[in-house]
Amino acid sequence: MDGTGDSLGIFVRAVAFAAERHRRQRRDDAESSPYINHPIAVADVLANEGGVADPTVLCAAALHDTVEDTATTPAELEAAFGPKIASVVGEVTDDMSLEKAARKRRQIERAARISREAKLVKLADKICNLRDILAAPPADWTAERKRAYFDWAALVVAGVRGVHPVLEAEFDRLLARRDELR
Repeated sequence: MDGTGDSLGIFVRAVAFAAERHRRQRRDDAESSPYINHPIAVADVLANEGGVADPTVLCAAALHDTVEDTATTPAELEAAFGPKIASVVGEVTDDMSLEKAARKRRQIERAARISREAKLVKLADKICNLRDILAAPPADWTAERKRAYFDWAALVVAGVRGVHPVLEAEFDRLLARRDELR
């Protein structure tokens, strides 16, 4: 098998793994959409809007919430996908033992120091989150909470600037829509 087939195979395996782990989870939007739509959207942004073909980045995008939001352990990811993919997922995973404010502050502080691969995943994740808040926000979020998320996301993305100008421009385009939030 050539390198392309290997890359495609591991990516499909990562999506299948994420789908299995997130199978009972739903998003907080009004329609309670399946959670797996989010990691797939992050990988889609990277591959189809950003032209990113690196299988490590795309697999990490598909898996980026598995440790944080499911019972998946870093060791399981490493055994299934190798140390590099597991490492990138680890870089974008919040420490859920910390209170929410500390987790958010830590994302801002760490963004500039994470790997290029993790920066790409982080940027695409924030793009998807802004899109979701604009199109189908959590049902109980006030306009103030939505705007606060946009402001915080901008601080996180400030730390990854320079990693992908096209995706950064898309983030900025979405960020400029902050005042539309109701």
